Amino acid sequence: MTEPGGRSPIGVFDSGLGGLTVVRALLHDLPHEDLIYLGDTARVPYGTKSREAIVRFAEEGSSFLLGKGIKLLVLACNTMSATALPELASTMGVPVVGVIDPGVEEAIRVSVGGRIGVIGTSATINSQAYRRSIQTRRPEWLVFSQACPLFVPLVEEGWEESEVAVMTARQYLAPVVAQGIDTLVLGCTHYPLLIPTLRRAVGTALRIVDSATQTSREVRDLLARLALENPGPASPMRCYLTDIPPSFIGVADRFLGRPVTHVERVSLPS
Repeated sequence: MTEPGGRSPIGVFDSGLGGLTVVRALLHDLPHEDLIYLGDTARVPYGTKSREAIVRFAEEGSSFLLGKGIKLLVLACNTMSATALPELASTMGVPVVGVIDPGVEEAIRVSVGGRIGVIGTSATINSQAYRRSIQTRRPEWLVFSQACPLFVPLVEEGWEESEVAVMTARQYLAPVVAQGIDTLVLGCTHYPLLIPTLRRAVGTALRIVDSATQTSREVRDLLARLALENPGPASPMRCYLTDIPPSFIGVADRFLGRPVTHVERVSLPS
């Protein structure tokens, strides 16, 4: 139940740890807000699952967060945003924000030539969610997509600024850059950590759209419109995981840019 004045927390849900880049943006943009993060790390990745399984997992995790009294839900996962957002938006009883449309809106705002590149995991690219969202708004625009499956493991290994990462980025991005794109959308929440490497690979002329940052701004604007802002002070973020991998602390600290202090393992219905 939402408390008067919006003192209830914001819930952030991801299939794994990539959504912590969205949390990082939220902590920067909304320092007075309380945040709860849920990572379904026991069942990651969602992208290899059926649509029915993804929707069920999304409903289970969202129900868990709703039980914590959240006032707004952020689906910090491209797969869930592409697959389960309509169902959750109609049933949750609180506003639901995904990561796809905020990135698309920013790409449309900054593009000067209507030639957009999108990079993401294989599941996200195969879903065509970004292409559909862009071309629904701008049917005449061209969208060139590229799956980059090695980026997530490189980031989680801490190799996002290595020479290996730069060479991989050049290989992946060559086909879309050759199409004359003027804007590149990062369609995975791990990818903001790769921005310096992407700049080394493709130069500074391309506009790079970070969906995590844009999602945070949409949340900020939505809370203001709904008069749900928390006057503060904020409590420490609570982090719930369905499995706590040995590498979690190191990965989380890099993703957030600060230590994670409140972590708890939980079970979701199965």
